Amino acid sequence: MTDAAISLRGLEKTYAGGKRALKGIDLDIPRGSMFGLLGPNGAGKSTLINILAGLVNKTAGTARVWGFDIDEHPRNAKRAIGIVPQELFFDAFFTPFETLELQAGLFGVAPKARRTMELLRAVRLEDKAHVYSRTLSGGMKRRLLVAKALVHNPPVLILDEPTAGVDIELRQQLWDYVRELHAGGTTVVLTTHYLEEAETLCDRIAIVNRGEIVANDMTSTLLATAGDKKLMVTVDRDIAEIPTGLGERTEIVGERRLAITYDKRRHQAGELLAAVAAAGLMVVDVSTTEADLEDVFLELTRA
Repeated sequence: MTDAAISLRGLEKTYAGGKRALKGIDLDIPRGSMFGLLGPNGAGKSTLINILAGLVNKTAGTARVWGFDIDEHPRNAKRAIGIVPQELFFDAFFTPFETLELQAGLFGVAPKARRTMELLRAVRLEDKAHVYSRTLSGGMKRRLLVAKALVHNPPVLILDEPTAGVDIELRQQLWDYVRELHAGGTTVVLTTHYLEEAETLCDRIAIVNRGEIVANDMTSTLLATAGDKKLMVTVDRDIAEIPTGLGERTEIVGERRLAITYDKRRHQAGELLAAVAAAGLMVVDVSTTEADLEDVFLELTRA
């Protein structure tokens, strides 16, 4: 057994026609982590997830889920993972209760061991247990997908764009439940286009671009690699021209305000404020903003 919830070595996928979606991916996702897997459209995230789900055959390399090789022990690997897909797909004439019961049966969960109503209660769909799934709202269907992925109690849960098209309130409810699962020991892997979600939720993040891992580190470490910082300075009089010594990325954004973008690894705010004072301007107010995950993402995936 390995300490990683998911372990990939030299994972490759080349589709018919020659498109190389994955180019030798090496990745370990620690057990018990809340892990973000990010990347632009077409980067290879969905291909990677579909390989783990058994929907796409890899071209080369190895993949293990909870220590089980997906080729040597496919049943054990599949039982160790639950996947919430992007697409909202249900049998229109099955109720949520029937949907979960059928899914549990497919995974060989004995009737006495099934948690159908418990799961529906957890995702706040208990009152919709016996209505047709086609009558559910988009947010309800999304939550039903989460319950469906959990019927066999997997130690690893993959959420592929789970909050796409979900309103703010339902998104918050979903994340509250995911946090509960994570606190209970479930390893959670998240792909999302909402970078603020990944920044808030994930303790570790890997970024995929053009079939390759271009970053894999603690979220705090990735954020620290972003060098740019912005200093907003309000002074006591109108600014006619930008004071010398502030660099080319300084702008006058109001009659008495300067926006100074600088590399925090090379400069300190104090020396920039000293340059403002040297120009005969008195500083009235100062605020700073740090780079966020979006800045890191754009920097690493820039063509």
